[in-house]
Amino acid sequence: MMKPLPFPNVLFSEHLGFLLQRCIKCKALQPGKQAHAMLLASRIDMKILSMSSKLVGMYASCGDLQSAKLVLERTQNPNVFAFNWMVSALAFHGHHEEAIGYFSLMQELGIVANKFTFSIVLKACLGLTDFDKGREVHGVISRSGFGNVVSVANSLIDVYCKCWHVGYGRKVFDGMIERDVVSWTSMICGYCNIGLLEKAFVLFERMKVERLEPNDFTWNAMIAGYARDGDCNGAFVLFSRMVREGLVPDLITWNAMISGFTQSLRAVEAWRLFQDMLVAGIKPNQVTVTGLLPACGLMGSIHRGKELHGLIYRMGLDMNVFVATALIDMYSKCGSVKNAWDVFDRIPVKNVASWNAMIGCYGKHGLVDSSIQLFERMQAEGMQPNHITLISVLSACSHGGLVEKGLTIFRSMKEKYGVEISQEHYSCVLDLLCRSGKMVEAYELFKEMPIEVTDSIIGAFFNGCKVHGRRDLAKLMAEDILRMELKKPGGFVTLSNIYAADGEWDGVENIRKVMKGKGVHKKPGFSWVEKRDGFVESETRNESKIAETGIGMPS
Repeated sequence: MMKPLPFPNVLFSEHLGFLLQRCIKCKALQPGKQAHAMLLASRIDMKILSMSSKLVGMYASCGDLQSAKLVLERTQNPNVFAFNWMVSALAFHGHHEEAIGYFSLMQELGIVANKFTFSIVLKACLGLTDFDKGREVHGVISRSGFGNVVSVANSLIDVYCKCWHVGYGRKVFDGMIERDVVSWTSMICGYCNIGLLEKAFVLFERMKVERLEPNDFTWNAMIAGYARDGDCNGAFVLFSRMVREGLVPDLITWNAMISGFTQSLRAVEAWRLFQDMLVAGIKPNQVTVTGLLPACGLMGSIHRGKELHGLIYRMGLDMNVFVATALIDMYSKCGSVKNAWDVFDRIPVKNVASWNAMIGCYGKHGLVDSSIQLFERMQAEGMQPNHITLISVLSACSHGGLVEKGLTIFRSMKEKYGVEISQEHYSCVLDLLCRSGKMVEAYELFKEMPIEVTDSIIGAFFNGCKVHGRRDLAKLMAEDILRMELKKPGGFVTLSNIYAADGEWDGVENIRKVMKGKGVHKKPGFSWVEKRDGFVESETRNESKIAETGIGMPS
């Protein structure tokens, strides 16, 4: 066996090391492989200049994860840089659990992590939205003495906030000795994402007191937060203030406004903003159109949807799977199954979301057989259904009265599809049973649910009781349900109507008091009327229902 040459040519070794670094930077796989072959042929000691680590980095940065793993496995005493490259590449390509596995292996081997290691592995925790794993890594960070490193603390704030544990993020933020703009922005984003806009605004103002200027991301987070919350005035005030302070709203800012208004169901404002953006000379992108298409669905305006589809076609985005999926959803909500299918059929490489959108479209429009057939074709083409797929299929079975088919799919979700049963799945099955008049079975399922009962589940059950004349079952559940923290009025109103139909006015009054105590209000319905120059929102109030139940009447 030939031994490696310790010092065959120092200049040659340095040249190969420099070449590998260039390959890492440029993501050049072929030249990197050639450099690897030269290293093997010259029998250079791989320990010199950390050649093994550079090779792992080269393969990892170029996306050749298998080769990166092989080099790492064959490296004696790999260093922290090799592991950092491996964890980073796996996290970047979505293999988050495997990335965390290499971090654990690193600890088992006694390799000391650095600040880059922790920032990278926290991204993997974020990719899994795994709060518990993030807490474990936080413990390692504290023991390693990296808790006060700004970049590491910023990553911790990001993980906690995006895993919906903003309080933990705030503890990290408050404990930082030094903060940068990223620290403030991450914390502000955390509050905005959960609707705590007042706390976000306080931090936003405090930044300037501490002599830090908000950057574009900070402004966008605030503007999007107000827009998502439906506070048009607040969003526009910030937007105007941004301009006054010398910052020019860019595409990201406009996208934040448009998507925020769409998410808060302010469809007309979203569309007008889009028109203002075009007038301002800002060219839309994929994010703009995917944020705006749901607004067309909310308005039920196929005319506006087709206008936007034409723009998408001219921009060359119609083959983009994410844009195409948003188009399918828009046409589905506007009632055009044919247009939805035409878009779906043209997608060259479909993802699970595009299949889900088309399956859901068929189900919503009563084409249950087509929905089931597409579900079966999806599996035949090797696409794994996810929890949303099964919600769409179960909903289709409910609308089509396919009780046995729906129950068969529901009972085999974990074993056949590897999907855990969620609240939405229970809601679909309860609706399936209620629509078909199997109220006793629905009641038994309701009582046996191992999950928290939601507004939609209660609404489906009470509606079933009302339609099929099983007011007795609704009253059996009433006491438990009135103690729950429900946010929507639908279930309360239906239960109130059930009591009213039996002349039990004490029950009606009790529900009214509970709704008032919980701050739940029955809002009037509305519809969109499209005119030549825009939209008019038409409010609809059912006065007979208000008079009958007392819901909505002044105290």
